[in-house]
Amino acid sequence: MFKTRLIIGGLVLAIAIGVALFVALLFVHPPAIGAPPKIQSTATIIQQVQTLSELVTVKYVLEKVVILDDIKWYGENRVLLVAHGIVKAGVDLREIKPDDVRVEDKKIVLKLPRARITDVYLDDQKTRVVDRSTGLLRAFDKDLEQNARRQAIENLRTAARSNRIYEDAEERARLQLANLFHLLGYEVEFNKGK
Repeated sequence: MFKTRLIIGGLVLAIAIGVALFVALLFVHPPAIGAPPKIQSTATIIQQVQTLSELVTVKYVLEKVVILDDIKWYGENRVLLVAHGIVKAGVDLREIKPDDVRVEDKKIVLKLPRARITDVYLDDQKTRVVDRSTGLLRAFDKDLEQNARRQAIENLRTAARSNRIYEDAEERARLQLANLFHLLGYEVEFNKGK
């Protein structure tokens, strides 16, 4: 009699678990195999609005190979990155002071601020990792590629400076402003920058 009760109790328990699983599957939809990931859209919050007075006058498109090795006694991690980057430069018109501008009839005498690099970034569509290797006893270093990208940005900034980006930006700023003032009927003379 005890065995019969035990068998009946087990069957009732198995049926209850089966019914609970069936009901759970009706209300909870398992993710489809091979389905693309679902992207959750959340609100975007504006952190800061800033007025810019930069006259960006030149853009250099550069390519640089960066090899970053992290060598330890128990193995090495290495990444070889071909960085395709953009460096922009120009003048900040907010730096022009009232004594930097003089108007005489139809002539403007203007002293422009020195050019500066306004933006440096990598083109993610064209930047690629060509080689990545992890030593036998080393764990994969997820930060190695990011460090290589940061190094590439600094290298691109240095390369743009050595290729005279500041001089190009100042010359093009003078040309652009001269064309603008000429359209307004003024002749422009530029004094040496600050």
